[in-house]
Order: sequence, then C-alpha cells, then structure tokens
Amino acid sequence: MNAPATTDLPVVVIGAGPIGLAAAAHLVDRGIAPLVLEAGATAGAAVRGWAHVRLFSTWGEVVDRAAEKLLAPTGWAHPDPASYPSGGDWAEQYLQPLAHALGERVRLDSRVTGVSRAGRDRIVDADRDQQPFVVRIARADGREEQILARAVIDASGTWATPGPAGACGLPALGEGAAADRITYRVPDIGDPAVRARYAGRRTAVIGSGASAFTALVHLAALAGSGGNGEGTKGVWVVRRGISGSTFGGGSADQLPARGALGLAAKAAVDEGHADAVTGFRTEAIERDTEGRLVLVAEDGRRLDAVDEVIVLTGLRPDLGFLGELRLRLDERLQAPAGLAPLIDPNQHSCGTVYPHGHRELSHPEQGIHLVGMKSYGRAPTFLAMTGYEQVRSVAAALAGDLEAADRVELALPETGVCGGAGLFDTPAPSAAALAVTDVSAPVGGCCGS
Repeated sequence: MNAPATTDLPVVVIGAGPIGLAAAAHLVDRGIAPLVLEAGATAGAAVRGWAHVRLFSTWGEVVDRAAEKLLAPTGWAHPDPASYPSGGDWAEQYLQPLAHALGERVRLDSRVTGVSRAGRDRIVDADRDQQPFVVRIARADGREEQILARAVIDASGTWATPGPAGACGLPALGEGAAADRITYRVPDIGDPAVRARYAGRRTAVIGSGASAFTALVHLAALAGSGGNGEGTKGVWVVRRGISGSTFGGGSADQLPARGALGLAAKAAVDEGHADAVTGFRTEAIERDTEGRLVLVAEDGRRLDAVDEVIVLTGLRPDLGFLGELRLRLDERLQAPAGLAPLIDPNQHSCGTVYPHGHRELSHPEQGIHLVGMKSYGRAPTFLAMTGYEQVRSVAAALAGDLEAADRVELALPETGVCGGAGLFDTPAPSAAALAVTDVSAPVGGCCGS
C-alpha cells in the first residue's frame, strides 16, 4: 500500500462527545488537522441519552479552555459558570456549537468499526511505526470506507456498553429474557410514558454509584408527587454493605451538588421511599406467575417480586474495534496499564486521581491514545476536567511540545460519591450511621460527565 507521509494526514478522533470535541479543539490550537468521527446523528449523542440528568459539576468545570477559545469568534456566550447544566443543556449550549465551530472536521453517522496499521496486522513488526493508521468506518446508509490517519485519539466513551445485573460480571441468568422490564439508564420521570412505567410500582435499583443515587432520588420524587405516583417504591440492591462513606462526602464534598446527591439518596432510604438490600449479589432473574421479576442472589436469597429493574452497575469499554492494535491494558480495569494504578477504585475517588497525560496513556502501539471515559476502562471515577487535561497533554505531545505535554495544569476537587476502598462486601453499619442530618436539593449527575 502506497501510503502518504503520516504528517500530511489528520489525527482521527473517535467520538464527538465532550472529550472528543475538546481533543479536536486542542489539535486545532496546535495547528494539527483533526477529523472527528461520530457514530450518532448529532454531536454529543451519548450525552443526549441522559439529557434529563443534571451534572454535579458546574458550567465553569465542564467547558474546555481550548474549546472556549475556538468558540469565542462565533459569538458564543459562556453560560453562568456557577450554575449546573443538565446533559441536555451541555449538549445544546456547548457541544453542538463547538461541533459547528469545527465544521467539516466533524463527520456524523460515521461509526468506527476497526483500526489498524496500513499493510500491517497485529503480528507484523517491520516498519510498523512508520505506517499510517487505517480507520474503517460504517456509514448510516450502509456504505463502508476507510481513512488514513497519522494518529488516533479514541474518545468513544463507554455509554454504549453498560454493565449487567449479574454480580459475576456476566448477565444474570434470565436477564436477557426479562429485557422488557429492565433498563440500564436513569429513567426520565419527566417523560409521561416513562413516568407511567414506574408510577405506583415497585422497582429494583441495582448499583451503588451516582447513577443509582439519581435513580433512587427520582423514584422518591415520583412517590412524593401524589396522584398516580403514590405507592411508588424502590428496592435498592447493593452488592456490598452500607457504611458511613456509602453516600459520599456530603456537605464536605468540594463538588457541592455531588455531596447533595448522596444526601438526597440517603434521605430516600431513610424516609422509606426505598428499602436497602445489602450484600445481595444477583445471580438470576426469574418471572413469577404474574410476569413480575424476582431477583435471586448467589447465596439463594430471593427478593419479593418487582415490576421493573434498573441496572446501574457501571460501564465498560468496547475494545473490539481496536483488536489489531498493540495495546497495553490493565487486566482488571481494561484501562491503559500506566494509568490503572492511579484510578483503581479500590484506592481512589474522583479527587484523589493524580492529573495525568500522554505518558500514562501510552501504549506499545505508538500514536494511539484512549482518552476520557474510554481511558478509565471499568473505573467509575472519571470527571470531565480530567479528560480535558488528558487531551491537552496528548495534543501537545503530538505537536512535539513535550514540556507542555508533561506539565500538570489541573487541580481536582476532593471527596465524593465515586470511589474509595470496598468494592466488595463490607460490614453493615449501625442504624445511627444512616441518620440524615442535612439534606440539600437533589442534583443528579455522574462521574462520567
């Protein structure tokens, strides 16, 4: 294959979400041509999937500096830095304008199905690093094409691959057959059809992170809304025990809305809108004679039947289309091996993850960088600010400015709901540990923001 010199080729960025578009903005700022490939029909397609959820980061924390610089000539006005956007706000007021500013550098309806080296499969060594990347694309109309690239930044995220209900990491027995009563997203109770699905019914929420907290708070709000919402009940299914840190940093959290979310979820349990079931590791989902779902634990325990199940057990990376590249990934987290020790959720929360960049994100295959949620693999401790720092560093490295690439330009807020030791079972606390002393207005969000 007669490939052009790699310096004449664009850097392909996979995904037109917050981190992918920020990567493109940093590349433009460095004089490097990006080409953003987005599988969806709009920029921020994944973010639009949780448009109803409010972030626990403010506008001042979710706008990238290089992106703002690119937006400035268009007349774009920065939203109030102290206010909290919803996912829909983020997509409409920031991501869409940023995609417009990037213009033809963003291609929609372009799903990446494979990445390799020109003329080299995974096993071939000869002149490998001198060959451009081959990026295969499937278009919405069924056409296939391929693009050559000097480097690839994979910011495709993990939204499309949620974790299953099964505690072993596999779907629970019967989970597929019960799909009509299971969702893997935080329901939008503001949608009349969604509201009708959960109103007055008993719903199991499986998970212990910010998304699960948000679902519990929404169900509690539905239960307290009167009308057909009366009788709405949540069953919070937790694989581990509940301790004093389960609900996060509370009023001590440097992201106040994140602390408020934990306190609101705590209130949902304390006020009886949700019953907590601890140490329950789901093995099977069965139907009773009325078609309702019964969760069965590995230890044989069976919960009373529920009408619906919301599975919020985290997200995982899709690595299938990178199979011809030489990646060095941590065997547990599926994150870059140099980054994994810094984000291990057994040891770290969002605020204790040291800012990092191109070196921690490197692989044996030079020129490929997994960034954003994709770089965190299965770890739930990601913040948008972290991703912006990652792509700033990667763009600087691709431009040959290693001094800037190695410089740390980020300070993260401490404490919060998304980490700490104890991913497995921990002893249940005393009743006093669950007492609520301060409940603020619930504000949803997730570390994947």
